[in-house]
Amino acid sequence: MKLNDFKLEVFFGKHEFTAPYLLTQSDCESMTVKELLALEPGSMDTLLGSRLGYTEVTGSPELRNEIAKLYSNMDKENIIVHVGAQEPIFNFMNVFLNKADHVISQFPVYQSLFEVARAIGCEVTKWTIKQGDQGWFMDIDELESHIKPNTKLICLNNPNNPTGFIFSEAEMRKIAEIARKHNIYIFCDEVYKGLELDGIKRPWFSDIYEKGVSLGVMSKAYGLAGLRIGWIATSDHEILTEMTKMKHYTSICSSSTSELLSVVALKHSNEILTKNLALIEKNLEIADAFFKKYSNLFIYNRPQAGPIGFHKINIEMPIKDFVDKLVEESGVLLLGSNIYDFDGQYFRMGYGRSGFEASLKHFEDYLLSLDLKVV
Repeated sequence: MKLNDFKLEVFFGKHEFTAPYLLTQSDCESMTVKELLALEPGSMDTLLGSRLGYTEVTGSPELRNEIAKLYSNMDKENIIVHVGAQEPIFNFMNVFLNKADHVISQFPVYQSLFEVARAIGCEVTKWTIKQGDQGWFMDIDELESHIKPNTKLICLNNPNNPTGFIFSEAEMRKIAEIARKHNIYIFCDEVYKGLELDGIKRPWFSDIYEKGVSLGVMSKAYGLAGLRIGWIATSDHEILTEMTKMKHYTSICSSSTSELLSVVALKHSNEILTKNLALIEKNLEIADAFFKKYSNLFIYNRPQAGPIGFHKINIEMPIKDFVDKLVEESGVLLLGSNIYDFDGQYFRMGYGRSGFEASLKHFEDYLLSLDLKVV
């Protein structure tokens, strides 16, 4: 298998830890270990008394039990824990797909959701999110037109990175009906689950479709990327068995400390998600005023869910050149749509961090210093 460069990670590797004003991050504000342990009385003693040995390949029963509580139709036997999100994506694709298979991928999405399938040798068709007058939308009827006799998998990212788009429950169920009709599996990256800005909680795909595979992680909605804990939830025990055997060749097991801290976080899931959602909403109010002020310069696609939005800047300069110039001259980091191989002058902006207002002010100051030609 030969994988293409992961463009987002290459770009972040150059700028994420050097740029002083991060305006594009896709995760929520993190916590200290002390802050996290303070949520659960006695957890500090539990942590200090824990042994640094191996954990079960599928994840500790306690952690899998806490994860299962997030779902309606899952129990701990339907869960397998991995390191972050990248490992379960890679492992699932490799145990499930073969070279002759056809995959439909929502687009734009996290690159590995289609790149791993392409590297395996699969044909990949992109089901593209569209720009509308009221923001981003997807044509559900178009999905069925992409299906071929050898279509084996539909890959989704809901809520979506980078657009902040989210399917309604009715749309989710329609997609599941289409997949069921054609005997196709659905793999859905749902790492922003719980950050719905309309206040309407959607189900997980694995809860509404017997051939649904849901990806969750502690990194994004919870803001606990340092734990490096992710998971797969599905009713398909054959997939779980094969992914367990694949994990013997990747991480084998997760960190025992990270699993313990993840249990603490999940016991306080609603508290953490409510806090993170409040920060996103606060930052979006600031963004609302900014984009209204500069409505001639931008198309503002206010996110429907999650801590990121994908907006358009109406200038002649190519978005790649603008983003590179921005970080080099002002220290403000944005992510251009070229990183996603998505056409148009779009950029990703993040709303989940406490430094958003200050970073946006530096962005505004830089814009005012330029002689930009609005098109």
